[in-house]
Amino acid sequence: MAVGKSDGRVDDYLAKHEQWREQFLAFREVLLAAGLSEDIKWGIPAYLCDGKNLIGFAGFKQHCALWFHQGVFLKDAAGKLSNAQEGKTQAMRQWKFTPGETVPRELLLDYALEAIENHKAGKKVKPVSRQLQVPEELENAMSSDAKLREAFIDLTPGRQKEYAEYIGGAKQEKTRLARLEKARPLILAGGGLHDKYRS
Repeated sequence: MAVGKSDGRVDDYLAKHEQWREQFLAFREVLLAAGLSEDIKWGIPAYLCDGKNLIGFAGFKQHCALWFHQGVFLKDAAGKLSNAQEGKTQAMRQWKFTPGETVPRELLLDYALEAIENHKAGKKVKPVSRQLQVPEELENAMSSDAKLREAFIDLTPGRQKEYAEYIGGAKQEKTRLARLEKARPLILAGGGLHDKYRS
């Protein structure tokens, strides 16, 4: 099994999250050992296979979590996965860890390898026609605001696209930042940009 390619920006992310450093190092070691390549997507570490985002992780106040983007297809015999928002999140599943909790590396490796197998078998929910282009201003805001990042990730692909195009569509940086501030409370509330116009 080939070891995946690391990304120095993940070192920077780990340095900012000392509380979760031990768990993050374990996640990283296992995911690279599985052959996945590192990247940063939406301000958090992402692990890719064939250029597709399979797994990510992030730290919050009370817990840290791994996300399996097509986790709905994992067998989860150990019962570790949960849906972040029942009735809203379809494919993604998360595995939460509390402060000081040991990461079962062999089990995590099994989950990662199964996610890779599922990807190679073409298992996915609602394929997106093109990759979402997140504007730099929104990406920077999410990298410094964990709640905003979690809320954006939990949005439907259509709502993510609406916000990305609304913020990124402005020519001037000043306007993009103003639009970001207008969109922030709507994202945190889990709503769409144009919800008030829909019946």
